[in-house]
Amino acid sequence: MVKTRLSIMMFLQFFIWGGWFVTLGTFLANNLDATGGQSAMAFATQSWGAIVAPFIIGLVADRYFNAERILGVLHLVGAFLMYQLYLAQEFSTFYPFVLVYMILFMPTLALVNSVSFRQMDDPSREFARIRVWGTIGWVVAGLMISYAFSWDSQTGISDGMLRNTFLMCSMASVVLGVFSFTLPRTPPAIDRGEKLKMREVLGLDALALLKDRNFAVFFVSSILICIPLAFYYQNANPFLTEIDVENATAKMTIGQVSEVLFMLLLPVFLKRFGIKLTLLIGMLAWVIRYVLFAYGNADDLVFMLIVGIALHGICYDFFFVSGQIYTDSKAGHRFKSSAQGMITLATYGVGMLIGFWASGMITDHYVNADASRDWSSIWLFPSIFALAVMVAFVVFFRSEKIEDPSS
Repeated sequence: MVKTRLSIMMFLQFFIWGGWFVTLGTFLANNLDATGGQSAMAFATQSWGAIVAPFIIGLVADRYFNAERILGVLHLVGAFLMYQLYLAQEFSTFYPFVLVYMILFMPTLALVNSVSFRQMDDPSREFARIRVWGTIGWVVAGLMISYAFSWDSQTGISDGMLRNTFLMCSMASVVLGVFSFTLPRTPPAIDRGEKLKMREVLGLDALALLKDRNFAVFFVSSILICIPLAFYYQNANPFLTEIDVENATAKMTIGQVSEVLFMLLLPVFLKRFGIKLTLLIGMLAWVIRYVLFAYGNADDLVFMLIVGIALHGICYDFFFVSGQIYTDSKAGHRFKSSAQGMITLATYGVGMLIGFWASGMITDHYVNADASRDWSSIWLFPSIFALAVMVAFVVFFRSEKIEDPSS
């Protein structure tokens, strides 16, 4: 029964995130008349949340309160904030609530993992079977938006129905908030009397790893490749919707299905081809994906868009997940947690923050006379940028072996 409760927790956690974040760009542009720069500000709240999250987890959750109780409180407060997003009629009233919401939501990603890991005897074998329910929750949210309610259809968008995603997620947050108090007790991992080290909270103890040339190249590449990633998060749904792709949100869930499938193949690629080639395949997938987006359309070339979406599994797993494995292998036992914290802060914090800003600027620059966007030019920018990062990585990163991730 414990695993069932953990699976429900994961399902609701990512149902909530996928239920509003995917269509956020479309909602902002069509219902709040937001510019590309304003959309970038809204999406960048994820980065601010990622930057603040270590403080909440390191200073509060790990020391003073049970993880499941903090999870419950954060989601109940989140339900209220999500309802305010549902009511907001202008970007100026929308932004403060989404900023506070993401600052509170991002720590819950670590909390659900903490609650799960503490109940497992062998996390390396058991966690994947729990975490996959999070991906299923994200997919179900997308299918509901497109097929059950048609909120992302042209009619639904023009009638303002996309606003209902926030109401749906608000209700789901209430359910998860209450449900969290029924989860297994997960007391603080650190004794209150133990001296607080801010370097450990921020992952700065792992900065010594940057003395290794290969890791330094990987670290910088990780930050830079987050710029193309931000373009996908911010622009994919508005792009598909604007060019009249039917059930765009549901089609985007193909990316999550792809993520699960390629996650299973990742250990095979790492063992057979090594870390350098695996990372390069991930970066190349970003280049190809955006070229497909730049030249595909909703008619005879719609298959190019579908393939671009399906490449999400390679884009994400082969670079970011394999990068986490690489970081773990380089850190050693002492700096494992610090190293992961540092790379998360650098990518989802700094890298994505720059990426959302760049995406907003480029999107506002390529606007046609009829106020439509020049999507071909918009998508070619992150494609060329990803290609430049890939070439630099080929030149400066030396091949090396890492421990078998499946062992």
